[in-house]
Amino acid sequence: MSKSLTQRQFLQLIAQTSDTPLMVDVAHAKNCHIFDTKGKKYFDLIAGIGVSSIGHRHPNVIKAIKDQINKNLHVMVFGEFVQTPQVRLAEALSKTLPNQLECTYFVNSGSEATEGALKLAKRYTNRFNIISCIDGYHGSSHGALSVSGNESLKQNFRPLLPNIQHIPFGDENALNLINMETAAVIIETVQGEAGVRTAKKKYFQKLREKCKAKGALLILDEIQCGFGRTGKLWAFEHYNIQPDILLAAKGMGGGMPIGCFISSKEIMHSLRENPVLGHITTFGGHPVSTAASLATLETLLEENLIDQVEKKALLFKCLLKHPSIIEIRNKGLLMGVEFESYEFLKKIIDRSLEVGIITDWFLFCNNSMRIAPPLTISEIEIREVCHKLLESIEWASKKN
Repeated sequence: MSKSLTQRQFLQLIAQTSDTPLMVDVAHAKNCHIFDTKGKKYFDLIAGIGVSSIGHRHPNVIKAIKDQINKNLHVMVFGEFVQTPQVRLAEALSKTLPNQLECTYFVNSGSEATEGALKLAKRYTNRFNIISCIDGYHGSSHGALSVSGNESLKQNFRPLLPNIQHIPFGDENALNLINMETAAVIIETVQGEAGVRTAKKKYFQKLREKCKAKGALLILDEIQCGFGRTGKLWAFEHYNIQPDILLAAKGMGGGMPIGCFISSKEIMHSLRENPVLGHITTFGGHPVSTAASLATLETLLEENLIDQVEKKALLFKCLLKHPSIIEIRNKGLLMGVEFESYEFLKKIIDRSLEVGIITDWFLFCNNSMRIAPPLTISEIEIREVCHKLLESIEWASKKN
Protein backbone atom coordinates (compact mmCIF):
# COMPACT_ATOMS: atom_id res chain seq x y z
CA MET A 1 0.00 0.00 0.00
CA SER A 2 1.43 3.37 -1.01
CA LYS A 3 2.20 5.82 1.77
CA SER A 4 0.89 9.37 1.99
CA LEU A 5 3.26 12.32 2.03
CA THR A 6 2.76 12.74 5.77
CA GLN A 7 3.50 9.07 6.38
CA ARG A 8 6.70 9.30 4.34
CA GLN A 9 7.71 12.42 6.28
CA PHE A 10 6.94 10.62 9.53
CA LEU A 11 9.40 7.88 8.63
CA GLN A 12 12.01 10.38 7.49
CA LEU A 13 11.72 13.17 10.04
CA ILE A 14 10.37 11.61 13.25
CA ALA A 15 12.68 9.52 15.44
CA GLN A 16 11.63 5.90 15.13
CA THR A 17 11.20 3.66 18.17
CA SER A 18 10.91 0.40 16.22
CA ASP A 19 11.18 -0.99 12.71
CA THR A 20 7.44 -1.69 12.61
CA PRO A 21 5.37 1.38 13.55
CA LEU A 22 1.64 0.89 13.16
CA MET A 23 1.46 3.84 10.72
CA VAL A 24 -2.16 4.80 11.44
CA ASP A 25 -2.42 8.32 9.96
CA VAL A 26 -4.61 9.96 12.61
CA ALA A 27 -7.23 12.51 11.59
CA HIS A 28 -9.23 12.71 14.82
CA ALA A 29 -10.36 10.65 17.80
CA LYS A 30 -13.45 10.45 19.96
CA ASN A 31 -14.33 8.25 22.93
CA CYS A 32 -13.15 4.70 22.09
CA HIS A 33 -12.37 5.40 18.43
CA ILE A 34 -9.56 6.78 16.31
CA PHE A 35 -10.20 7.81 12.69
CA ASP A 36 -7.51 7.93 10.02
CA THR A 37 -7.20 10.43 7.17
CA LYS A 38 -9.05 8.08 4.82
CA GLY A 39 -12.04 7.86 7.13
CA LYS A 40 -11.33 4.38 8.51
CA LYS A 41 -12.52 3.89 12.08
CA TYR A 42 -10.39 2.02 14.60
CA PHE A 43 -11.45 0.83 18.03
CA ASP A 44 -8.71 1.75 20.50
CA LEU A 45 -8.56 -1.31 22.71
CA ILE A 46 -5.47 -0.11 24.60
CA ALA A 47 -6.49 3.51 25.32
CA GLY A 48 -3.22 4.92 23.99
CA ILE A 49 -1.38 2.53 26.37
CA GLY A 50 -3.52 3.25 29.41
CA VAL A 51 -3.83 7.01 28.88
CA SER A 52 -7.35 7.66 27.57
CA SER A 53 -9.11 6.07 30.52
CA ILE A 54 -12.30 8.07 29.97
CA GLY A 55 -12.01 7.95 26.20
CA HIS A 56 -10.51 10.30 23.66
CA ARG A 57 -11.58 13.94 23.96
CA HIS A 58 -14.11 13.49 26.73
CA PRO A 59 -16.36 16.60 26.74
CA ASN A 60 -15.52 17.36 30.38
CA VAL A 61 -11.80 17.31 29.64
CA ILE A 62 -12.18 19.44 26.51
CA LYS A 63 -14.20 22.02 28.45
CA ALA A 64 -11.59 22.14 31.22
CA ILE A 65 -8.81 22.63 28.66
CA LYS A 66 -10.67 25.40 26.85
CA ASP A 67 -11.54 27.17 30.08
CA GLN A 68 -7.91 27.12 31.18
CA ILE A 69 -6.32 28.23 27.90
CA ASN A 70 -8.52 31.32 28.07
CA LYS A 71 -6.82 32.18 31.38
CA ASN A 72 -3.14 31.25 31.12
CA LEU A 73 -0.66 28.66 29.96
CA HIS A 74 2.78 28.24 31.54
CA VAL A 75 3.73 31.13 33.81
CA MET A 76 6.50 29.85 36.10
CA VAL A 77 8.44 26.75 37.06
CA PHE A 78 6.75 24.35 39.46
CA GLY A 79 6.54 25.35 43.10
CA GLU A 80 6.89 29.14 42.86
CA PHE A 81 3.56 30.65 41.79
CA VAL A 82 0.17 29.77 43.22
CA GLN A 83 -1.72 28.18 40.32
CA THR A 84 -5.33 27.28 41.00
CA PRO A 85 -5.51 24.18 38.71
CA GLN A 86 -2.57 22.62 40.59
CA VAL A 87 -4.06 23.36 43.98
CA ARG A 88 -7.53 22.08 43.08
CA LEU A 89 -6.14 18.84 41.64
CA ALA A 90 -3.86 18.24 44.62
CA GLU A 91 -6.81 18.80 46.95
CA ALA A 92 -9.01 16.40 44.98
CA LEU A 93 -6.29 13.73 44.96
CA SER A 94 -5.70 14.04 48.70
CA LYS A 95 -9.40 13.42 49.37
CA THR A 96 -9.13 10.02 47.65
CA LEU A 97 -6.04 8.95 49.60
CA PRO A 98 -4.99 8.07 53.16
CA ASN A 99 -4.26 11.09 55.33
CA GLN A 100 -0.48 10.79 55.14
CA LEU A 101 -0.54 10.97 51.33
CA GLU A 102 -1.31 14.66 51.44
CA CYS A 103 1.44 16.33 49.40
CA THR A 104 1.75 16.11 45.61
CA TYR A 105 4.66 16.92 43.33
CA PHE A 106 3.45 17.27 39.73
CA VAL A 107 5.65 16.27 36.81
CA ASN A 108 5.08 15.54 33.11
CA SER A 109 5.22 11.75 32.79
CA GLY A 110 5.50 8.42 34.55
CA SER A 111 9.26 8.22 34.10
CA GLU A 112 9.64 11.62 35.73
CA ALA A 113 7.44 10.51 38.63
CA THR A 114 9.77 7.55 39.15
CA GLU A 115 12.87 9.76 39.01
CA GLY A 116 11.45 12.17 41.56
CA ALA A 117 10.39 9.38 43.90
CA LEU A 118 13.83 7.75 43.82
CA LYS A 119 15.52 11.04 44.67
CA LEU A 120 13.00 11.69 47.41
CA ALA A 121 13.55 8.28 49.00
CA LYS A 122 17.33 8.69 48.99
CA ARG A 123 17.15 12.22 50.35
CA TYR A 124 14.71 11.42 53.15
CA THR A 125 16.36 8.20 54.34
CA ASN A 126 19.97 9.18 53.63
CA ARG A 127 20.36 5.67 52.21
CA PHE A 128 21.35 4.61 48.72
CA ASN A 129 20.15 1.05 48.10
CA ILE A 130 16.96 0.45 46.13
CA ILE A 131 15.06 -2.81 45.73
CA SER A 132 12.74 -3.42 42.79
CA CYS A 133 11.24 -6.43 41.03
CA ILE A 134 12.27 -8.66 38.18
CA ASP A 135 10.18 -7.75 35.11
CA GLY A 136 8.97 -4.57 36.76
CA TYR A 137 8.71 -1.52 34.52
CA HIS A 138 9.05 2.04 35.78
CA GLY A 139 10.02 4.08 32.71
CA SER A 140 12.75 4.68 30.15
CA SER A 141 14.95 7.41 31.62
CA HIS A 142 18.19 6.31 33.26
CA GLY A 143 17.03 6.12 36.86
CA ALA A 144 13.67 4.59 35.95
CA LEU A 145 15.40 2.11 33.64
CA SER A 146 17.81 1.19 36.44
CA VAL A 147 15.00 0.03 38.70
CA SER A 148 13.10 -1.65 35.87
CA GLY A 149 13.75 -5.36 36.00
CA ASN A 150 14.25 -6.77 32.52
CA GLU A 151 17.79 -7.00 31.21
CA SER A 152 16.83 -7.03 27.52
CA LEU A 153 15.63 -3.44 27.82
CA LYS A 154 18.66 -2.30 29.80
CA GLN A 155 21.77 -4.08 28.62
CA ASN A 156 22.75 -1.65 25.85
CA PHE A 157 22.42 1.42 28.08
CA ARG A 158 24.73 0.46 30.91
CA PRO A 159 26.22 1.70 33.16
CA LEU A 160 23.03 2.56 35.03
CA LEU A 161 22.44 3.50 38.67
CA PRO A 162 24.39 1.40 41.17
CA ASN A 163 23.01 -0.17 44.35
CA ILE A 164 19.88 -1.61 42.70
CA GLN A 165 18.76 -5.12 43.61
CA HIS A 166 15.97 -7.00 41.83
CA ILE A 167 13.81 -9.59 43.54
CA PRO A 168 11.03 -11.88 42.25
CA PHE A 169 7.59 -10.26 42.31
CA GLY A 170 5.28 -11.98 44.80
CA ASP A 171 8.03 -13.99 46.54
CA GLU A 172 7.63 -13.49 50.30
CA ASN A 173 11.03 -15.02 51.10
CA ALA A 174 12.79 -12.41 48.95
CA LEU A 175 11.44 -9.68 51.23
CA ASN A 176 14.13 -10.68 53.74
CA LEU A 177 16.60 -8.80 51.52
CA ILE A 178 15.06 -5.51 52.75
CA ASN A 179 17.42 -4.25 55.45
CA MET A 180 18.60 -1.17 57.33
CA GLU A 181 20.54 0.02 54.27
CA THR A 182 17.50 -0.05 51.97
CA ALA A 183 16.25 3.41 51.03
CA ALA A 184 13.12 2.16 49.28
CA VAL A 185 11.36 -0.69 47.62
CA ILE A 186 9.73 0.38 44.35
CA ILE A 187 7.10 -2.00 43.01
CA GLU A 188 4.13 -1.96 40.66
CA THR A 189 0.95 -2.76 42.53
CA VAL A 190 0.06 -4.77 39.40
CA GLN A 191 2.93 -5.62 37.09
CA GLY A 192 1.96 -4.26 33.67
CA GLU A 193 4.69 -4.92 31.11
CA ALA A 194 5.26 -8.36 32.62
CA GLY A 195 1.90 -9.26 31.11
CA VAL A 196 -0.46 -8.35 33.99
CA ARG A 197 0.92 -10.17 37.01
CA THR A 198 -0.64 -9.88 40.45
CA ALA A 199 0.52 -10.85 43.92
CA LYS A 200 -1.43 -12.02 46.94
CA LYS A 201 -2.73 -9.64 49.60
CA LYS A 202 -0.55 -11.42 52.16
CA TYR A 203 2.56 -10.61 50.10
CA PHE A 204 1.81 -6.90 49.95
CA GLN A 205 0.99 -6.77 53.64
CA LYS A 206 4.29 -8.48 54.51
CA LEU A 207 6.09 -6.07 52.17
CA ARG A 208 4.48 -3.14 53.98
CA GLU A 209 5.44 -4.53 57.39
CA LYS A 210 9.03 -5.27 56.33
CA CYS A 211 9.58 -1.77 54.94
CA LYS A 212 8.23 -0.20 58.11
CA ALA A 213 10.37 -2.41 60.33
CA LYS A 214 13.56 -1.57 58.43
CA GLY A 215 12.86 2.13 57.89
CA ALA A 216 12.68 1.72 54.10
CA LEU A 217 10.10 3.65 52.11
CA LEU A 218 7.52 1.76 50.08
CA ILE A 219 7.02 3.28 46.62
CA LEU A 220 3.95 1.94 44.81
CA ASP A 221 4.02 2.53 41.07
CA GLU A 222 0.44 2.95 39.84
CA ILE A 223 1.40 4.74 36.65
CA GLN A 224 -0.40 2.09 34.60
CA CYS A 225 -2.73 0.44 37.11
CA GLY A 226 -4.01 3.54 38.91
CA PHE A 227 -6.88 5.92 38.24
CA GLY A 228 -9.61 3.30 38.18
CA ARG A 229 -8.04 0.78 35.83
CA THR A 230 -8.30 -2.15 38.28
CA GLY A 231 -11.80 -1.46 39.58
CA LYS A 232 -10.57 0.68 42.47
CA LEU A 233 -9.40 4.25 42.07
CA TRP A 234 -6.03 3.12 43.46
CA ALA A 235 -4.90 -0.48 43.00
CA PHE A 236 -3.39 -0.62 46.51
CA GLU A 237 -6.95 -0.43 47.87
CA HIS A 238 -7.32 -4.10 46.89
CA TYR A 239 -4.61 -5.06 49.39
CA ASN A 240 -5.38 -2.97 52.48
CA ILE A 241 -1.98 -1.31 52.50
CA GLN A 242 -0.70 2.23 52.14
CA PRO A 243 2.48 3.36 50.39
CA ASP A 244 4.92 5.98 51.60
CA ILE A 245 5.18 7.34 48.05
CA LEU A 246 2.60 6.82 45.30
CA LEU A 247 3.28 7.26 41.58
CA ALA A 248 0.61 8.14 39.02
CA ALA A 249 0.55 9.26 35.37
CA LYS A 250 -0.96 7.85 32.14
CA GLY A 251 -4.71 7.68 32.85
CA MET A 252 -4.72 10.68 35.18
CA GLY A 253 -4.48 13.28 32.41
CA GLY A 254 -7.48 12.52 30.22
CA GLY A 255 -5.09 12.58 27.25
CA MET A 256 -2.83 15.39 28.47
CA PRO A 257 0.76 14.80 29.65
CA ILE A 258 1.02 14.69 33.42
CA GLY A 259 2.44 12.58 36.21
CA CYS A 260 2.99 12.93 39.93
CA PHE A 261 4.53 11.45 43.03
CA ILE A 262 2.60 11.81 46.26
CA SER A 263 3.83 11.46 49.83
CA SER A 264 3.51 12.97 53.29
CA LYS A 265 4.38 16.57 53.98
CA GLU A 266 7.23 15.42 56.22
CA ILE A 267 8.85 13.25 53.57
CA MET A 268 8.27 15.69 50.70
CA HIS A 269 9.76 18.59 52.67
CA SER A 270 13.17 16.94 52.45
CA LEU A 271 13.43 18.22 48.85
CA ARG A 272 13.27 21.85 50.06
CA GLU A 273 16.71 22.12 51.60
CA ASN A 274 20.25 20.79 51.49
CA PRO A 275 20.14 21.57 48.63
CA VAL A 276 17.40 24.11 48.08
CA LEU A 277 15.42 23.17 44.93
CA GLY A 278 16.38 19.54 45.44
CA HIS A 279 14.05 18.55 42.62
CA ILE A 280 13.09 20.90 39.81
CA THR A 281 10.70 20.76 36.86
CA THR A 282 9.88 23.57 34.44
CA PHE A 283 6.60 22.27 33.04
CA GLY A 284 5.46 19.99 35.87
CA GLY A 285 1.95 20.88 36.99
CA HIS A 286 1.20 22.69 33.74
CA PRO A 287 -2.11 24.49 34.27
CA VAL A 288 -3.79 22.94 31.23
CA SER A 289 -2.71 19.41 32.16
CA THR A 290 -3.76 19.80 35.80
CA ALA A 291 -7.13 21.23 34.75
CA ALA A 292 -7.62 18.26 32.41
CA SER A 293 -6.59 15.85 35.15
CA LEU A 294 -9.07 17.28 37.63
CA ALA A 295 -11.84 16.91 35.04
CA THR A 296 -10.73 13.31 34.48
CA LEU A 297 -10.81 12.47 38.18
CA GLU A 298 -14.19 14.10 38.68
CA THR A 299 -15.60 12.25 35.65
CA LEU A 300 -14.33 8.88 36.91
CA LEU A 301 -16.03 9.43 40.23
CA GLU A 302 -19.22 11.19 39.15
CA GLU A 303 -20.04 8.90 36.20
CA ASN A 304 -19.53 5.79 38.32
CA LEU A 305 -17.08 4.35 35.78
CA ILE A 306 -14.87 2.56 38.32
CA ASP A 307 -17.74 0.51 39.73
CA GLN A 308 -18.44 -0.84 36.23
CA VAL A 309 -14.90 -2.09 35.61
CA GLU A 310 -15.21 -5.59 37.07
CA LYS A 311 -18.44 -6.35 35.21
CA LYS A 312 -16.92 -5.21 31.92
CA ALA A 313 -13.76 -7.24 32.52
CA LEU A 314 -15.85 -10.33 33.24
CA LEU A 315 -17.71 -9.87 29.96
CA PHE A 316 -14.39 -9.79 28.08
CA LYS A 317 -13.31 -13.00 29.77
CA CYS A 318 -16.62 -14.72 29.05
CA LEU A 319 -16.61 -13.76 25.38
CA LEU A 320 -12.96 -14.40 24.56
CA LYS A 321 -13.06 -18.18 24.28
CA HIS A 322 -10.81 -19.84 21.69
CA PRO A 323 -8.55 -22.92 21.70
CA SER A 324 -5.55 -20.71 20.88
CA ILE A 325 -5.97 -18.66 24.06
CA ILE A 326 -3.79 -20.19 26.78
CA GLU A 327 -4.79 -17.86 29.62
CA ILE A 328 -6.42 -14.52 30.37
CA ARG A 329 -4.93 -12.61 33.30
CA ASN A 330 -6.48 -9.43 34.59
CA LYS A 331 -6.91 -6.97 37.37
CA GLY A 332 -10.00 -5.07 36.28
CA LEU A 333 -9.64 -3.72 32.75
CA LEU A 334 -5.90 -4.28 32.64
CA MET A 335 -5.84 -7.60 30.81
CA GLY A 336 -3.28 -9.94 29.26
CA VAL A 337 -4.42 -12.62 26.79
CA GLU A 338 -1.70 -15.23 26.38
CA PHE A 339 -0.94 -17.14 23.17
CA GLU A 340 1.72 -19.67 22.19
CA SER A 341 4.25 -17.21 20.80
CA TYR A 342 4.98 -13.66 19.77
CA GLU A 343 4.93 -14.69 16.11
CA PHE A 344 1.38 -16.01 16.44
CA LEU A 345 0.24 -12.98 18.43
CA LYS A 346 1.78 -10.61 15.87
CA LYS A 347 -0.43 -12.15 13.18
CA ILE A 348 -3.47 -11.50 15.37
CA ILE A 349 -2.43 -7.91 16.10
CA ASP A 350 -1.80 -7.18 12.40
CA ARG A 351 -5.07 -8.77 11.33
CA SER A 352 -6.97 -6.91 14.06
CA LEU A 353 -5.56 -3.62 12.81
CA GLU A 354 -6.79 -4.45 9.31
CA VAL A 355 -10.33 -4.94 10.63
CA GLY A 356 -10.17 -1.80 12.77
CA ILE A 357 -9.01 -2.95 16.22
CA ILE A 358 -5.91 -1.44 17.82
CA THR A 359 -4.24 -3.75 20.31
CA ASP A 360 -0.69 -4.53 21.39
CA TRP A 361 1.71 -6.82 23.28
CA PHE A 362 3.71 -6.29 26.48
CA LEU A 363 7.38 -5.32 26.68
CA PHE A 364 8.35 -8.26 28.89
CA CYS A 365 5.66 -10.71 27.80
CA ASN A 366 5.47 -10.55 24.03
CA ASN A 367 3.21 -13.59 23.63
CA SER A 368 0.36 -11.86 25.48
CA MET A 369 -2.09 -9.37 24.01
CA ARG A 370 -2.72 -6.16 25.89
CA ILE A 371 -6.37 -5.27 26.45
CA ALA A 372 -6.86 -2.03 28.37
CA PRO A 373 -9.72 -0.10 26.76
CA PRO A 374 -11.16 3.22 27.88
CA LEU A 375 -13.24 2.60 30.99
CA THR A 376 -16.14 4.18 29.12
CA ILE A 377 -16.41 1.17 26.81
CA SER A 378 -20.01 -0.11 26.62
CA GLU A 379 -21.29 -3.68 26.72
CA ILE A 380 -22.29 -3.42 23.07
CA GLU A 381 -18.78 -2.27 22.16
CA ILE A 382 -17.19 -5.09 24.18
CA ARG A 383 -19.28 -7.63 22.28
CA GLU A 384 -18.36 -6.02 18.96
CA VAL A 385 -14.59 -5.94 19.60
CA CYS A 386 -14.54 -9.47 21.02
CA HIS A 387 -16.32 -10.75 17.92
CA LYS A 388 -13.70 -9.12 15.70
CA LEU A 389 -10.85 -10.32 17.91
CA LEU A 390 -12.11 -13.90 17.71
CA GLU A 391 -12.30 -13.61 13.94
CA SER A 392 -8.69 -12.37 13.90
CA ILE A 393 -7.57 -15.20 16.19
CA GLU A 394 -9.30 -17.74 13.97
CA TRP A 395 -7.73 -16.20 10.86
CA ALA A 396 -4.27 -16.41 12.47
CA SER A 397 -4.91 -20.00 13.54
CA LYS A 398 -5.58 -21.02 9.96
CA LYS A 399 -2.44 -19.23 8.80
CA ASN A 400 -0.32 -20.82 11.50
